Amino acid sequence: MLKHLLLTVVVLLPAGAMAQESEIPLLHAGTDINNIDSLQRGARNFMNYCSGCHSLKYLRYNRMAQDLKMTEPELAANLMFTSSKAVDTINSAMPSDAETWFGKQPPDLSLIARSKGVDYLYSFLHGFYADKTRIWGVNNLYLPNAAMPHVLEDRQGLQKPVFKNEPDDHGSARMVLVGVDAMTPGAMKPEEYDQFVRDTVNFLDYAGEPVKAKRQSMGIFVTLFLLVFLAFAYLLKKEYWKDVH
Repeated sequence: MLKHLLLTVVVLLPAGAMAQESEIPLLHAGTDINNIDSLQRGARNFMNYCSGCHSLKYLRYNRMAQDLKMTEPELAANLMFTSSKAVDTINSAMPSDAETWFGKQPPDLSLIARSKGVDYLYSFLHGFYADKTRIWGVNNLYLPNAAMPHVLEDRQGLQKPVFKNEPDDHGSARMVLVGVDAMTPGAMKPEEYDQFVRDTVNFLDYAGEPVKAKRQSMGIFVTLFLLVFLAFAYLLKKEYWKDVH
């Protein structure tokens, strides 16, 4: 576990990433913010593989325990790796001088799902491939020249890039990166890795807005109330105007 925490040592978004993102279609995450089991697994995944570098500074441990239906003893025993108080926010285990080590401080991921979208995060964690020109030996299909190592390589395995010969604007042939293929297997089968990533992204979606599930369920009742109120208002309008017409 500590090995994975220490390996998660670089940022998710390098400088200029917004301008360099790939135009390859995103994968569909298929997350469900109401799936408590998935959120619990995602919290476990995040704390084991991501919290070594990344924080969730807008989410408190005790709020997470309440929403994910966990007791505080369970929380302390299984998920509280970076703090001893349940009222604390989820901080990174990364030392404060990480910027000196890696060029920039690994970013907080509290709002990453709201900023980038769950499909992007799901695709990003599927998009690493071998690239010997990069410092960590990998690149990413959806974020070219990403500064992050493939911390889930032991789970997914390593992929190789797939190129296609396409003409450029001047009609000259060029090799274009169009996808990835499996190269070496990981500890998980592809469908198991898909679920692992889906759970992790689902948790990040929850972390970006802990009240999201409640807001969505409440919105259904508010909409129904407004529809009923509209019906009564229409009937009242007809009653007031019946003599006029």
